[in-house]
Amino acid sequence: MKTKLSGNRKIKLKPRKESSSYSRKYTRSNFGSGIYLIIVFAFGLFSMLPLVYSVVTSFKPLDELLVFPPRFFVYNPTLQNYSALPRLLSNLSVPLSKYIFNSVFLSVASTAIYIFIATLAAFALAKADFKGKKFLFLLIQYALLFNSFTLAIPQYIISANIGIIDTYWAYILPGLASTMGVFLMKQYMESAIPNALLEAAEIDGADPFKIFFRIVVPMVKSCIMTLMLFQFSSAWSQAPNGMIFRETIKTLPAVMSQISAGGIARSGSAMSVTVIMMIPPIIVYFISQSNVLESMNSAGIKE
Repeated sequence: MKTKLSGNRKIKLKPRKESSSYSRKYTRSNFGSGIYLIIVFAFGLFSMLPLVYSVVTSFKPLDELLVFPPRFFVYNPTLQNYSALPRLLSNLSVPLSKYIFNSVFLSVASTAIYIFIATLAAFALAKADFKGKKFLFLLIQYALLFNSFTLAIPQYIISANIGIIDTYWAYILPGLASTMGVFLMKQYMESAIPNALLEAAEIDGADPFKIFFRIVVPMVKSCIMTLMLFQFSSAWSQAPNGMIFRETIKTLPAVMSQISAGGIARSGSAMSVTVIMMIPPIIVYFISQSNVLESMNSAGIKE
């Protein structure tokens, strides 16, 4: 209780109590945050189940693989599925090293080309002024609605007409058709790169390519790392499509499909190959994880 002087009289002031409505609002806020955390945790746990199941199955012995209904956990873990891989892979018509080379080469090449093209296109859409710019960006957004199965037949017809069937380009070019990278990079550039900086560089005599490579690229490093994660993961797990027939240019997913063709008895070995194939994308994720949230937060939809 406080005392306030008013002339010769002392007036006692009672301490102000917090309103019950504020307390109820604060309580509801905490309750809502708790529900939100529970939902996010449940969704994350559900998303992790396929990964956990693959790892667990890779350590199951044959008798547990044949159990019906299937068990989620392993009771007698073993490394037999991993130790059997050299014997299984020795019977391939093409050496395993060729499959590994194809996967690494195509993943790196596809990622590098995709990032370069997406960054250039996004720079033009974000900072250049030309007619039809808004309409072109609208088409890019609409293209995000179509998946790869919808575009399979047009891609095959185009690939056949330009003569890239059964070549490395049949892997690379269809992947470049995705507009997600252009969309994310364009949105990120608009929020991360001020126009005044580019105008100052242009006044100093820098040409567009010098501005792009010396100013723009270093400032969008976070978004580049995010695109690297998405594109590398997609290219690494890409199975041979309907445009690849030669075994010598197929990738590691083709090996996994051959092992899986052995039925339930080979499911443990197939899962062990799956676990091994998870390692490179996980490494790329840990390299770029600090940049993913930053770029995704800045790449929201803007008018």
